[in-house]
Amino acid sequence: MSTTQSERLRELLEPLVSAEELDLEEIEVARAGRRQVLRVIVDSEQGVELDTCAELSRAISGKLDETDVMGEGEYVLEVSSPGADRPLTEHRHYVRATGRLARLQLTEGDELVARIIAVDDEGLDLEVPGVKGRKPTSRRVSFDEIAKARVEIEFNRKDKKEEEA
Repeated sequence: MSTTQSERLRELLEPLVSAEELDLEEIEVARAGRRQVLRVIVDSEQGVELDTCAELSRAISGKLDETDVMGEGEYVLEVSSPGADRPLTEHRHYVRATGRLARLQLTEGDELVARIIAVDDEGLDLEVPGVKGRKPTSRRVSFDEIAKARVEIEFNRKDKKEEEA
């Protein structure tokens, strides 16, 4: 996607996304055969419901029909949330992932899987799970030590409400 098209799409879509009290995380235009696919990824502190994606999709489709930003050819519009195993690239992503398990690729080359306990302007407080019956340990990682990070999907973790019951 050209920078000009990307900028035009962002300028066009940002007000629609903000009106739904969502963050515009990503815009991607890709080729799928003879068509283009426009993927719009949105998120919020509370997550994104399917109905909200559907409403936003209708609003975006109407706005795109009024402009030539997608060109004359056919395109498919996809509006969705980032998914459960989202990459963590912004400060707000780490804040939203507090309490979740994350896989961190550190700049020194090490990989670390740990639970995000707290987030501040400088970095993360983590709980590293213990190995072979050992207790978890605490670790501090600054943002400049993180090359890549992604939320890990946990299938067997109990919900906080279940633990309190």
